[in-house]
Amino acid sequence: MKDFFRNNGVLILIAAILLALVTAVVSALLGGGANPLANLVNIVTTPVRSGISAVAGWAEEKYNDTFELEQMKEQLEQALQRVAELEAKERQYEAALQENERLRDFAGLRPSSLSFDPESATVTERSTSNWNSTLTISKGSSMGIAVDDVVVDQYWNLVGVVAEVGENWATVRTLVDVGTEMGGQIARTGGAAILEGDFALMGEGKLKLTYLPENSELMSGDLITTSGRGGVYPPGLAAGHVEEVRTDPSGMTRYAVLIPETDLAGLQQVFVIKDFEVVE
Repeated sequence: MKDFFRNNGVLILIAAILLALVTAVVSALLGGGANPLANLVNIVTTPVRSGISAVAGWAEEKYNDTFELEQMKEQLEQALQRVAELEAKERQYEAALQENERLRDFAGLRPSSLSFDPESATVTERSTSNWNSTLTISKGSSMGIAVDDVVVDQYWNLVGVVAEVGENWATVRTLVDVGTEMGGQIARTGGAAILEGDFALMGEGKLKLTYLPENSELMSGDLITTSGRGGVYPPGLAAGHVEEVRTDPSGMTRYAVLIPETDLAGLQQVFVIKDFEVVE
């Protein structure tokens, strides 16, 4: 091969010069147009370049759409989080308003005959079965709450009595629980009786008034309060009103069915009377 180029180098150089001259002449005759080889290359590559350009434009558009969609998703998540925060604050604000309203009612409706030491607490759990009716509240012995403290709602209606105490919780035996037994009084007549839980009535959310005074003329709707006899529980707390008077199966005694004044199922806040004194 080396010998070939050495022996024919002059001829090859002459041929290259002639080819260049021919190319120049043809280009001049075509008026500056592309040479045939370049033209052929462009004919072949132009559709390819157009396709590549279209694909690149499509890809760029899709990338932009995807980027904008991700931005929109992020903005939506931020907006939803903000809405959730605002709703939580609104609930807290509403709860605070309701608590303040209950506190105002409680203070404004305080029986004038009582000096007391109350402790506000939140109802955290309810338990109603065939055997008991209790509430769990958010305060306990660390706040001075003790067994047998009486519990009322914001209107001074009787809720029940503390039956068990932990450091930061307490169980309240409601007034319809079968373990309830305390002195009652007929507000209209002043007659004394006993507030008592009953298995059959507990499922209906009611209790009974037993040991009715002789010749007592109880009427439907009569208000029954705590009597305060014995000094264990404060007097004058509204326990319930008479629904009807019944005779027990023996036919020997009568008792009244009471509907509690408080809404045991809807209670959110209660007040524990840790100590009280009757003001004469």
